Amino acid sequence: MPGGVEMSRAVPAETTAESICDVGATLGEGPIWIARDAALWFVDIKSPCVHRFDPATGALDTWKAPDQIGWIIPADDGGFLAGVRGALHRFDPATGAFDEIAVVHAETPGNRLNDAARDPTGRVWFGTMDNAESEDTGHVYHWHDGELTKTEIPPVAITNGPAISPDGRTLYAVDTLGKRIDAYPIDADGNVGEPRLFLTIGPDDGHPDGAICDSEGGVWVGFFGGWAARRFAPDGTCTDIVRFPVANITKIALGGPDGRTAYATTAAKGLDDEALAAQPLAGNLFTFRVAIPGVPVEPVTL
Repeated sequence: MPGGVEMSRAVPAETTAESICDVGATLGEGPIWIARDAALWFVDIKSPCVHRFDPATGALDTWKAPDQIGWIIPADDGGFLAGVRGALHRFDPATGAFDEIAVVHAETPGNRLNDAARDPTGRVWFGTMDNAESEDTGHVYHWHDGELTKTEIPPVAITNGPAISPDGRTLYAVDTLGKRIDAYPIDADGNVGEPRLFLTIGPDDGHPDGAICDSEGGVWVGFFGGWAARRFAPDGTCTDIVRFPVANITKIALGGPDGRTAYATTAAKGLDDEALAAQPLAGNLFTFRVAIPGVPVEPVTL
C-alpha cells in the first residue's frame, strides 16, 4: 500500500511480559518513567487516580484525581502537568492538589483528554476523545508557553498517542477505532503537514492504543484486545512482538537505569465475568526488556 503498510506478518523478535505489580486497574494508562524519582508513574483513567510504582521496593503509591485523568507529564517545578477530563491541570503530589490551568474543549462536554507526549522543544501534544467512543469529536492539540492550539489533524472518535519521533519532526497519530496510524511532519512552529499512512491494523490484532517512540525512532504500540505490544521500525515493519497473558494492553513506557526496561499498563475495562476469571492479571502493571532504549522524558515548564 503506497505511503504505509499493513501490519507485517514477517517473523519479528518475540518475548513475553510478566506482571510486576498487582494494580487491578479498570483502565490503566499513561505510563511514564520519571528519572528524578527512579519510578514509573501512570494513571487509572476510570478510577480515577494517579499511581507511582517504585521498582526498587515494589511500593505502589496512589493519589485520587478529581475526574477521569488521561495522563501526567513531569514539570520543572517538581509537580506534573495533567490531562483531567476537559482541562489541563497542575498536579502536586506533595499535597495531592489538582489546579486547573486551561480548559481544552468546553464546546464538547462529552469529550475527555486521553493521551499525551512531550516533544524536544517542550511542547506537549495530546488528544481528546468521545467518552462514549462513538462520535468523531476527538482532536489533537498542543500546549506550549501557556498557549493552547488545536491542530489540523482530522477528528476521530478515539485519538491515541500521539507519539513523537526523537528528532521532533514526526508525529504518529493513532486512530484507535479506525485501526490505523498516520505520520505527520512537524515544522519548527508546531504546525503539522500532510500525513502519510504509517500502518493499518488487521482484523484479528485488536485496536492500536497508546504509542511511544524509542531512541532509534521505532514506534511501540499497545494493542487493546490484541494480547500484545509491538514495535515498528520507521518504515512500518514490525520488529518486535511481546505477548501478554491479558487482552488489553494500553501503553508502553521505557525506563530504568539504562532505558531498556519496558513497563506496560493494561485494563480490565470491557471484560465480562468469564473473561476476568480467565485473565486474573488484567489491569496489572507488566514489564519486559528491550534492545533499544527509550528517550528520557524531560520536564515541561508550567
